[in-house]
Amino acid sequence: MKQRNSPKYQRTGTSLALPGFEMPEWKKATIFVVDDNAFFRVGLREILKSEGYTVIEAQDGRDALRKMRDTTPELIISDINMPHMDGYAFFQEVHANPQWVGIPFIFLSAYDSPEDVVAGKKLGVEDYLTKPIDYNELVSIVQAKLTRFRELRMVQLQQAYEASLTMLANAIEVRDSYTRGHVERVTAYALAIARVLGWSEADLNTLRLGAILHDIGKIQIRDEILRKKGALTPEERREMRTHPVVGAKMVERIPFLAACVPIILSHHERWDGSGYPHGLAGKDIPVGARLLSIADSFDAITTTRSYREARALETGKTEIIRSSGTMYDPKMVEAFLEAWKQGEIHRIAATWGRKE
Repeated sequence: MKQRNSPKYQRTGTSLALPGFEMPEWKKATIFVVDDNAFFRVGLREILKSEGYTVIEAQDGRDALRKMRDTTPELIISDINMPHMDGYAFFQEVHANPQWVGIPFIFLSAYDSPEDVVAGKKLGVEDYLTKPIDYNELVSIVQAKLTRFRELRMVQLQQAYEASLTMLANAIEVRDSYTRGHVERVTAYALAIARVLGWSEADLNTLRLGAILHDIGKIQIRDEILRKKGALTPEERREMRTHPVVGAKMVERIPFLAACVPIILSHHERWDGSGYPHGLAGKDIPVGARLLSIADSFDAITTTRSYREARALETGKTEIIRSSGTMYDPKMVEAFLEAWKQGEIHRIAATWGRKE
């Protein structure tokens, strides 16, 4: 699915990107080498430093724990048999701390002992090297462990970003009780339509994020406008119409959300060019926004709002059909009607209390 580029919106004043929401630029990892043999530690340190890693040495588990108070490693290479605190006890102490629980370990042993391997596997350790070490093998394992660790951290970071932004999106619904459940319903309707069209999992995920965040810009709209029971004045309407641009600005600097910015920005554009904020028409409107506008409008028609009561699902369908080719992309309307025939629209509505 190719997203057409929307016109770039104007920046005004300070960016509305969420503070601190910058994806990290990974540097070479910090590795702890924990072994009571100083000569061995030095040799290992020099090999790893030659690969560009930062190395911190510790003579046993207890010494390593002290140093970890100041520096958190991304990988630990630890001997098993050490005085004061052996490798297994050290591993358990590290993984008992929520801050360190995901740090990968590579265990070293002077003996090729099946008992050591079994004991380690019970704790969750998968990688063992027997001294003397094949340094090429060590470097290969280190690279693989760090790659996997960073992939997991990136997934966790993305999930944290998404959870935070979803919380903001839901905060809008708390301010306006009439739109409670809107985000979930619109997301479900949009995904049902997209599945009819055969979108890929990657495109479905982009659409899902865009749907979750499509109204996030309303966080900047005054409560008296969001909750107003009558028609908006021209001035109030102008303020309400700023929310797509505000929302796009809020997420544009978060790299993993970049693909859904056109959906957020253009979900109120209309097929005939009568929408906002840029008056785009036809296929100049990003495809995700063309799809989402149907899901968004259908939910608005069929749920109670501050200014009117909910209408029947059949009425919502009729309105979508009536506006095909004017407000909505006809091909998207066809996909909506197919989702309707399949029972998906009724199923989603019923999930949220509608039993028509």
